[in-house]
Amino acid sequence: MRQRKIPLRKCVACQQMMSKRELIRVVRSPEGDISIDLKGKKAGRGAYLCGKASCFKLAKKSRALDRALSVTVAPDIYDQLEQDFIKVEDEFIAGKVESSDES
Repeated sequence: MRQRKIPLRKCVACQQMMSKRELIRVVRSPEGDISIDLKGKKAGRGAYLCGKASCFKLAKKSRALDRALSVTVAPDIYDQLEQDFIKVEDEFIAGKVESSDES
């Protein structure tokens, strides 16, 4: 049986290629709302970040999400995303460990 191909994505901050499951997706919905999408299923334009707070801070400093989402992200939205990112970071790491246990 052939090995399944693992989809790869690039972190917009550190430019490192990783499997899609190892990254957190930030999505701009068709309505223009920007939020974190842990499942990777929300409709809209997405950008991927490593699950580290340092990568989010680098993306904020370099305005990488602006380029990846093709929209100007306001500073207050970056602040809200940073708070959300810190909240979901532990959940994301737990989910990553859980998925590696199943493999």
